[in-house]
Amino acid sequence: MREKLKIATRQSELALWQAQHVAGLLNQSYADLDVELLPMLTQGDRILDKPLASIGGKGLFLKELERALLSGDADLAVHSMKDVPVIPTPGLVVDVVLERANPFDAVLSRRGETLKELPSGARVGTSSLRRQCQLRALRPDLQVLDLRGNVNTRIRKLQEGEYEAIILACAGLERLGLGHLVSDTLRAPDWLPAVTQGTICLQYREDDSETRSRLHPLNHDFSMLCSATERSVSRALEGSCQLPLAVFARQHADGLALDALVGNPDGTSIVRSQRTGPQSEAGSMAAEVAEDLLDQGAGEIIAALN
Repeated sequence: MREKLKIATRQSELALWQAQHVAGLLNQSYADLDVELLPMLTQGDRILDKPLASIGGKGLFLKELERALLSGDADLAVHSMKDVPVIPTPGLVVDVVLERANPFDAVLSRRGETLKELPSGARVGTSSLRRQCQLRALRPDLQVLDLRGNVNTRIRKLQEGEYEAIILACAGLERLGLGHLVSDTLRAPDWLPAVTQGTICLQYREDDSETRSRLHPLNHDFSMLCSATERSVSRALEGSCQLPLAVFARQHADGLALDALVGNPDGTSIVRSQRTGPQSEAGSMAAEVAEDLLDQGAGEIIAALN
């Protein structure tokens, strides 16, 4: 008898790609496993006329999937790690991540311009406060407008002329075979991505030892180290969708480089911190970066936004 494993996933094309990718990895590893997808519509997918920061943040993409796990309707949920709050949901664990894909942001423009080449007054779409902050700091002459919807919806709005450019994650575009649409890649340290951007994570019930044993071989150790380090900074700063926060950990020689910033949405005030060191000191580096940001005034920025 083949054993069944149900994967809860959002219904968007990108979420389904991610879930199908995980299902493929599991099928390759376990011939006795029958993997089934359980697509679900989340509250974050339903409310498309308001910025995420005003309706409760990215956690709105998880609640229905987590309920399916806790009720036993699903055994596993596949998420973009950047959508997962740093405070764990009781009864569930997220301790397996796949190898990180391209972590950076991409500019898609109607005429192929880079961010520097966009004309003054150009309309740029993004609902991410982190992206808005960095965009306004670099190009205060642009019009920054809200943009919601799945990847294809956002691209359609660009093509129909609602915007001259939009900003999306490179990883999602590349996973959907849309990397050719990228006009410009925004790279660190000048532009920092979201915490854990490009990382797929797996969530399951903490008392489900059988699922745990099947999933742990899929974990990518260095990507997990980077995720844990970035989320540690976010946790120390009470990071959420409501805070323009960017944290990026990456390979540096034989060790780790860590960059972070906190700013206000209009980009007029941004504080930054950076550390390098051995991977074994990732936790202390995260604590130092968070403390440095607070010493520079991140606490006041956070308090004002709250």
